[in-house]
Amino acid sequence: MEHVDALVIGAGVVGLAVARALALNGREVMVLEREAAIGTGTSSRNSEVIHAGIYYPTGSLKAQLCVQGRQALYTYCIERSVSHQRCGKLIVANTPTQLAALPAIQTKAIANGVGDLVSLNRDEARSLEPELECLGAILSPSTGIVDSHALMLALQGDLENNGGLVACHSGVRELAVTPHGIEVESLDGTRLLARTVVNAAGLHACDIARKTRGLDARSLPKAWYAKGSYFTLAGRSPFSHLIYPAPEPDAHLAGLGVHLTLDLGGQAKFGPDVEWTSSADDLQVDASRANVFYSEVRRYWPGLPGGSLQPGYAGIRPKISGPHEAAADFWIQGPGDHGVPGLVNLFGIESPGLTSCLAIGEHVTSVSLNA
Repeated sequence: MEHVDALVIGAGVVGLAVARALALNGREVMVLEREAAIGTGTSSRNSEVIHAGIYYPTGSLKAQLCVQGRQALYTYCIERSVSHQRCGKLIVANTPTQLAALPAIQTKAIANGVGDLVSLNRDEARSLEPELECLGAILSPSTGIVDSHALMLALQGDLENNGGLVACHSGVRELAVTPHGIEVESLDGTRLLARTVVNAAGLHACDIARKTRGLDARSLPKAWYAKGSYFTLAGRSPFSHLIYPAPEPDAHLAGLGVHLTLDLGGQAKFGPDVEWTSSADDLQVDASRANVFYSEVRRYWPGLPGGSLQPGYAGIRPKISGPHEAAADFWIQGPGDHGVPGLVNLFGIESPGLTSCLAIGEHVTSVSLNA
């Protein structure tokens, strides 16, 4: 049996960021990825937004790691020439209750360390985006977009330059806690013994944890899957900022509403919506859902032309909270939580996981080094 210092399960953006951080701390790192390439799951099926850190509960890991990660990510993208754009976003209110709640959003943002939000009245918002309809808005200058695949390639490059490697076609069958470390068996029968294992398997993290012999299953959360579909806009977008509908007060939303995001070429897409599903592989976009998208988008863009939305793609949020529950925080479960030396499980790493990836890497490194 081959001995490895540190194993990371999952080569999405978070797994690669964790592996990079471990390698930069002098660890020998191997990443096991079940697919044929890196980042083919949630990491490639999202909005590619760099979030500011506005909405998350103050003191939560999502708030802390998003703000830290956003600052680190912009710096990293500049240093590594990863394509990105700090385009900003508008959080728009279209009902009196949404408008009345905008000050509370700013208050929470300030408590989270986001102090650059700007309140706009209707005319000020429309001066930035003439096609926009709203009662008022908040401008978030620190929100942006990033080429997620280029980011993952840069993270992989850093890992490999520091002696690490990524093994694709390497799905994990089970793990076993032993007195000498954590034994990992891959689907092809290969067995590895590691001092540290980080379960960054995203949608499959809960399943991997339940296949860990010697880990108390009572310490594990239930996996929930919230599908989000995207529709793309045929033709040129009239918007230069991202457009997000303001959340309704006290609504426990699984997402942030059907928002407008842009790619680095200026192409607009709308989504994601929320559709609870029992399968992590339910990735077909239902074209009939376009009717709901038209209705939602026309609240803030009345001029959206009929027939201009085309089915795009879908992603699945790896949730650990269900349809009628408040959104759960990131759960970075280390030895202090489950009692297994060297094991770190990453549960519920949904948005803002992409933004937070570098900060999550540093956090996990600290947890594993102190285990």
